[in-house]
Amino acid sequence: MAELEQLRIPVLRVHLRDTWGAWSPVHRKVVVALGLSAVQERCVLAHELEHALADDLGCGVGLNACHPLVIPQERRADMLAARKLIAISDLAAVAQWADDVRIAAAELGVTERILRVRLHELNGEGWPWPATSRIAG
Repeated sequence: MAELEQLRIPVLRVHLRDTWGAWSPVHRKVVVALGLSAVQERCVLAHELEHALADDLGCGVGLNACHPLVIPQERRADMLAARKLIAISDLAAVAQWADDVRIAAAELGVTERILRVRLHELNGEGWPWPATSRIAG
């Protein structure tokens, strides 16, 4: 949130039905779904920040979530957000005792999805979801 504020990018919280957040390059705003937990919102904001930093095209600019230009943007935003949110030293400390992804994610203050992205990247496996995935949480 602090980085978005420094960039003077407002965050709007609205009712969203099919996603947790979105970056609007036309309006230079981030939209976040109402009702998210603090952890979910933190991960969504980190993901959308990466879109803003990269000047990505939003899905609302004539592109849907499966468009060939959107898929690499989503992968990159997920991976960069996961890197920012999960330091290797923190992950190593939690890995010493946590034997479950849910427990580790909770301890690290991230969603299971973001933790899985980080783990897959560290294992050299890349983005762990099909190209149609839309939710950053």
